Amino acid sequence: MERITATYLLETPEPVEKVAGMMAGEQSSGTFVRVAGETDELRARTAAEVLSIEPQDETAAPALRSAWLERRGARGPWRRALVRIAYPAGNIGRNLATLAATVSGNLYDLGEVTGLKLLSLDLPSAYRARYPGPAQGIAGTRSAIGVAGRPVFGTIIKPNVGMRPEEIAALVDTLCAAGVDFIKDDEVCANPDCAPLAARVPAVMAVIRKWRERTGRQVMMAFNITDETDAMRRHADLVLAEEGSCVMASLNWCGLSGIETLRAHTPLALHGHRNGFGAMSRHPLLGMAFPAYGALFRLAGVDHLHVHGLDGKFVDLPGEVREAARFCLAPLADGLPGGRSDGCPDGGSDDRVMPAFSSGQWAGTLPQTFAAAGSADFMFMCGGGILAHPGGPAAGVASLREAWEVVAGGGALEEGARTRPALAAALGFYGGLH
Repeated sequence: MERITATYLLETPEPVEKVAGMMAGEQSSGTFVRVAGETDELRARTAAEVLSIEPQDETAAPALRSAWLERRGARGPWRRALVRIAYPAGNIGRNLATLAATVSGNLYDLGEVTGLKLLSLDLPSAYRARYPGPAQGIAGTRSAIGVAGRPVFGTIIKPNVGMRPEEIAALVDTLCAAGVDFIKDDEVCANPDCAPLAARVPAVMAVIRKWRERTGRQVMMAFNITDETDAMRRHADLVLAEEGSCVMASLNWCGLSGIETLRAHTPLALHGHRNGFGAMSRHPLLGMAFPAYGALFRLAGVDHLHVHGLDGKFVDLPGEVREAARFCLAPLADGLPGGRSDGCPDGGSDDRVMPAFSSGQWAGTLPQTFAAAGSADFMFMCGGGILAHPGGPAAGVASLREAWEVVAGGGALEEGARTRPALAAALGFYGGLH
């Protein structure tokens, strides 16, 4: 039987085996009492199964309140365990929203539970194959930009919001002249009154086409088209008509179904921005960890996925950033070919996506980012790390390329900076801010 396995971190004062069994029943064929029609045959075919329970630590106080337990005078100790549950794929079908409802759903609300975090999903390759995967992925993105053998160096339109289309186009012109590979809108700038997509996309793409004709380089611009689903399709059509190559969407607010619909509608690269993910992930015993979250949106069809950054302005621990990047760069299901990342499409077998590092990044954070990814297949996005370089944006981009030369050669940045002026200036300026 084809099954999807979910791994959870559970906290409860009740016997862990009992609560794990309740979780399996609640999210498959059962409820709190056996009902008419719940035959042995039906249970054998559709019931979820608890595969393993690994006790962890105990605590004297619950991570979260439960009115249900308080009414019963629960005193603890509160036990924690890693629980693996297998759900029959036949209960779900090719239905991403129902997959999410099955592996999460009411589990967070069970009275016996004082902590629950979905850590990861293991998908059989046959189930993964029901979904189309990324339209561009790593190979398609590299091919569209014309970048091989090194990270994709990108930046973000700043100020976040407020500029008019002609001002944004002028900034894009400066960034194209500086030699950047990739530019993205900020997550809060989608279709504002001051710069509607209907005006912004043509203005920006005219600049990008100008530089393509002048240099042969095609800068990838990720236009933020976050919106109602039908509007997103119209926005994507506009970007495609203007010869754009990428759109961006705020994953959590568009939802799994909205992203699926967008993926099915457009061949453009889909840049997945995870803003709001902290609400799901920051508590150690509530919500969802990145491998589970990323699996759902990779099934939805994103090509790039934000993983935040090392030593940046956000809360992520270095290990969490590394885990997220390595997850993006691994096949989603066992037995799925890894494919190629040299810019040559390989028939869609490669379902890896490009991790996008951002938040406070600059040339000095490139070495640890490369080490975390374990590969050059990543986007390295620097807002202030390019735009605020004391030598200007061109020097900001140059500092990243110089840093990569040093890193790829196995050297130390401080040593390499002796013969690389843009890198030296970056170390002197940004290093003083840390």
